Formats: sequence, C-alpha cells, structure tokens
Amino acid sequence: MEKIIFNFKNRTAIVTGGAQGFGLDITKRFLKSGAKVIIWDNEPKAIETAIKDIDNPNLSSNVVDVSNYGEVDKNVKEIIKNSNIDILINNAGITGPTASLWEYDIEMWKKVVDINLMGTFNCCRSIVPNMIKNNYGRIVNVASVAGKDGNANASAYSVGKAGAIGLTKSLGKELADKNIAVNAVTPAGAKTRILNQMTKEHVQRMLSKVPRGRFLEVEEFTSLVCWLSSEENTFSTAAVFDISGGRSTY
Repeated sequence: MEKIIFNFKNRTAIVTGGAQGFGLDITKRFLKSGAKVIIWDNEPKAIETAIKDIDNPNLSSNVVDVSNYGEVDKNVKEIIKNSNIDILINNAGITGPTASLWEYDIEMWKKVVDINLMGTFNCCRSIVPNMIKNNYGRIVNVASVAGKDGNANASAYSVGKAGAIGLTKSLGKELADKNIAVNAVTPAGAKTRILNQMTKEHVQRMLSKVPRGRFLEVEEFTSLVCWLSSEENTFSTAAVFDISGGRSTY
C-alpha cells in the first residue's frame, strides 16, 4: 500500500525518542512530507546512526533526557530563538522490568514513571507556551493499551501511560479554544525494539489479547500519528485514539 504523504511544509516538529522504533518511522514520514524535524533522544549512538542513515538537511537532533525539565527547557529556548515548534510527538518511553508490584524495584518504578509520564509533562509544559503564542500546535502523546487496561507485572509502565492519557485529556481541554490539538494514541504491542525489553512469556501474553492475531506494524502507527499532527485534524482534541487490533474497544 502506498503511504499517504501529508503536507508538513513550513512546520517544525520535535519527536522525542526519535532515533529508533516508532519515533524514527514518524521522523522519516514527517521529513518526506516536508517538515523540519528535531530528534530528541538520550542515546547518542542511536541519534548518530539515524542522522547518518536518513541524511536529510531538514533533520537535526539533541541529546535530551525528557525526564529532566532543565534539559528540556534549555533546548526549547534554543530552538525558539530561530523557529516555532509546531508539532510535538511525545514518544520517548521505556517499559521497565516485568515484576509483580510488591516485588518491583522502587527506583526502577520511579524511573519508568519519570520518563513515560513526567517526560510528557516536561515537554508539554515547556513547549505549549510557544504554540499558544502562535495559535497553532499539534501534540500527540504516545500512550499504550496498558494505560487503559493495565498489564499484569507492568504496573509502572501501565501507570505512566495511564497518566499520559489523563494529561492529554486535561491539556486538550485547556487549549480547546485555540488552534492547538492534543491527542493520545494507545497502541498494542508492535514490532519495535521495546519488545526486546520484555520476557518471551510477557510478549506472548500481550499477543494473545489481540483479536487481529498479530502485532502492530510501525507504518500503521505512523499513519495515525501523522493525521493527528496535520492541519487536517481541525476538531479532534483531548481524545484517545486506539490502535490495538481490537484489544481495547473504548
């Protein structure tokens, strides 16, 4: 199937976790659609590989830990000296270990929530004022069906993603009187590197819950994110868009 090319000319997008997985595919589609893209990732080697492979003058990058508000805000201030930020994709995230809640390592639990929830908050808090100033913005927060259903032995991940859904609904309503859309997407398991962080048993349990009987393809996910990020999305905000192969129907 031929990929739809959206019109992102004269738009600047930040994609967190943009050097790999979902983020990398979104970055590529944005670039093909005419956007300028800034990858934020906390893995310098992954960034270096992505920049080299894509080789596009409209692509730039920063090493950013989204769970650190100081780092986020410093980079935002540098960017808006020369450009607006039109699109924000809060994609950075980690699954963390699989363990029962009462055995979960406390520091790892905090780390997972800090990246998945506080990272989303930090980026929105710093970037939204620029969008308000220009009365334009599209924000897509990458949550998960785990945030809707709750995954056993993944309490930190489920909580972080549930929090991102709640944040989306609140922020979307706060900005509803402006030309700024804030939405969340809730994918089921997909064929990305994040699956390697999980046990085979956990991965199989995830797959068994999907009526489609397969994992999400990255390109399918990117198409949904692109529409939500485009000027064509003029009405949907504070919403949660499911892309789980029928696993979640609410």
